[in-house]
Amino acid sequence: GQRDEEEAHHSLETFTFYLSEPLSKERVEAFSDGVYAIVATLLILDICEDNVPDPREVEEKFHGSLLEALSEYGPNYLAYFGSFVTIGLLWFVHHSLFLYVTKATRLMGLLNILSLAFIGGLPLAYQLTSEFAEKSHNEIEAIQVSCVITFFASIFQFAIWTTALLHERETLHPFARYGGKEHAFMFAKLALYPCVSLGAFFLTCLLSEFSTAIFHLMQIVIPFAFLALRIFVRISLTVIKSMMSLSRRKVVLLEEEEACLSPTETLS
Repeated sequence: GQRDEEEAHHSLETFTFYLSEPLSKERVEAFSDGVYAIVATLLILDICEDNVPDPREVEEKFHGSLLEALSEYGPNYLAYFGSFVTIGLLWFVHHSLFLYVTKATRLMGLLNILSLAFIGGLPLAYQLTSEFAEKSHNEIEAIQVSCVITFFASIFQFAIWTTALLHERETLHPFARYGGKEHAFMFAKLALYPCVSLGAFFLTCLLSEFSTAIFHLMQIVIPFAFLALRIFVRISLTVIKSMMSLSRRKVVLLEEEEACLSPTETLS
């Protein structure tokens, strides 16, 4: 029995060491960029395949007005731009993350592959959300599937950063470590998509009548949220630092006042 316990402990140590072994950061970034590029290309091919009006249809149905013909495909174009912006922002977050990663591990590579697996499902999300114009009966399910895909694609990115924090001295630049000047901003940036997609999922469950509006609002708000995020984090950190400095000043003043008092006054 003792021998079995020693073997199990040794195998656990080997497994842990195997996950913490270094992995080529350049290979991880190259593979990730390739997947993002392919997924973006698939979206472009999807929008160009069935969403271009036929010349005869433009001439007969819309009296030669190309703009009127294109307006009929408006929801499909909106779904395309929303999906493309999602891919672009997730790539931007991935790029920002690995900008501060100094050494990748095999566990981080595994989490990155899981994130890319759901990134590859974004063309499926586009195909589902492009049916909104047809008012299909499974519209709510399509929105929820899209929210789930976005959530898992982004939560695994957050998990990569969390894993890097466990061995931050080896894996992270000092700016992104605890107490670093980019730590709070990285946390907010990586947590934005998981929180918003999860919130949209539960809102569509509670407010099913407004599910399409909620989903489109999520796609519109997130890009502006990324722009406002750094300003919000900077303001929050400035307020926190000013409050901490004020509290420290009060403590210093109290200590100086106590030092100036005589022993009898201090006892009283």
